Amino acid sequence: MTFLRPFLFYSSLRWMTFHSWGFPRWPSFDAFLRFLVLLILWSMLLEIHSIPSSSMYPTLRVGDRILVETASYLIRNPSINDIITFRDPTQQSALREENIVVKRVVAKAGDTVEVCQGCLYVNGVAKDESFLLERPMYTTKSTQIPEGHVYVLGDNRNNSYDSHIWGPLPVKNIIGRYLCSCHKPTSK
Repeated sequence: MTFLRPFLFYSSLRWMTFHSWGFPRWPSFDAFLRFLVLLILWSMLLEIHSIPSSSMYPTLRVGDRILVETASYLIRNPSINDIITFRDPTQQSALREENIVVKRVVAKAGDTVEVCQGCLYVNGVAKDESFLLERPMYTTKSTQIPEGHVYVLGDNRNNSYDSHIWGPLPVKNIIGRYLCSCHKPTSK
């Protein structure tokens, strides 16, 4: 195999982007157009939002900036434990600027949800939720999630305006799925 080494080294040089060892060339017009199309798609499919309340604490803190992608729910339905952004279902959009809310999906269409004794039950099975700040101190009656809806709850269950108050969320209100966050710097 050692007799192939000079050939392999030479062929790897032949396929390098820059054929000379001089200064790199300027990107071509084609590369510029590719970058421009990528930039336009990025701006159309991603949004940045700020966290206004502590309803998702400790996962998301007040003032965090989150990156939300808007394309995936055009081709698939939300999954359990997805963190989503959506339009507030209790708000009349004609009255004022729309209110964007961030919560976690805990149940999908066809599921039965109930909160009792500090535990969330989906289809009669208690869910292990290690991401919670504290166990819920409220109880809810058993709720069947209708088709085209999801059930969303905040991670700070006792300080969250969510489905346990206003019921299942229509899927049409969903804007996108949480990707990542940038924490607000703490002042000392």
